Amino acid sequence: MEADQMSAEEAHVWRVDYTSSKMGMWIFLFTEVMLFGGMFVIYSVYRAVHPEEFHHAAQELDVLLGTFNTLILLTSSLTMALSIAFIQRGNKRWSIYCLSITIICGFGFLVNKYFEWGAKFSHGLYPSSPEMLHHPPGEILFYSLYYVMTGLHGIHVLAGVAVMGWMLYYVANEVIHKTDFIWLENTGLYWHLVDVIWIFLFPLFYLIT
Repeated sequence: MEADQMSAEEAHVWRVDYTSSKMGMWIFLFTEVMLFGGMFVIYSVYRAVHPEEFHHAAQELDVLLGTFNTLILLTSSLTMALSIAFIQRGNKRWSIYCLSITIICGFGFLVNKYFEWGAKFSHGLYPSSPEMLHHPPGEILFYSLYYVMTGLHGIHVLAGVAVMGWMLYYVANEVIHKTDFIWLENTGLYWHLVDVIWIFLFPLFYLIT
């Protein structure tokens, strides 16, 4: 047996750890789905009650910027998947490249969201602002949901970027390698969920008018 091959006992321990880690991650992701799923239900109820006011408020959002952010996150999902695929093949360098691009995309999304929020704040379009208090109740609800849901999503993006930075360090120092990549794979699952949540947020706020 070669020195780099795992013994039968080590392989068994690795499979148990891999299975438990993956199950724990799926349970965590399920709680995230429940959290955002509840918010989507709340959004749908209020939209049904105030369709015209939601329609008018949605027209103030920047569809082009929202589309650009969607493309950024879709690209980041691709590079995240490639990073995992490369580390599984023992290609450390390309795994690092792809993970770095994913991190850059995450930062790009947050920067764009910062400017988008900044533009809305400069026009007084935020909850409890003097300007917003003159708007109909449905528009106030729309922007309240917009800031809560996209803000919570942004926190998830920031957390994902932080974790990916940690994973980048581990890949570079070969803590994560071709025979032990569960942490990177779980990080990828989390990042894909973050992207999927945005895929629902984008049409709800920007496209369905």
